[in-house]
Amino acid sequence: MSNNPPPQNLGVTLPGQARHLRACMLCSIILPTTQFNRDGCPNCEAVLSLQGNSDGINECTSSNFNGTIALTQPEGSWVAKWMRLEGYVQGIYAVQVMGELPEWATDNCADAGVRVVARDGRKEDGVQED
Repeated sequence: MSNNPPPQNLGVTLPGQARHLRACMLCSIILPTTQFNRDGCPNCEAVLSLQGNSDGINECTSSNFNGTIALTQPEGSWVAKWMRLEGYVQGIYAVQVMGELPEWATDNCADAGVRVVARDGRKEDGVQED
């Protein structure tokens, strides 16, 4: 038995809600559209400003994603390191997110010194996704 504290409530998604899920193209966290609208992205809000921004949500998140990872220990997890999720909040993340961030979003990332990692399996900037 582990001495680790139980993970925080990650929420429950019922099967009927799956069609309302979207994955952030920058960090790959999966959330319902309503949560992106209400709270923004818990990892990327400073550069993407998705809270209350329907156009931004449509441009910077995708309903086309594959695989899921339940990230309960973002620090020290080999999966978090391998998927480049270290330092992100606990949650459910997509293994692969289809789509490309718009130019304004990549410009915001560059201005903030945030490295954009291709989440769709492409090789980019020396990053290889298997």
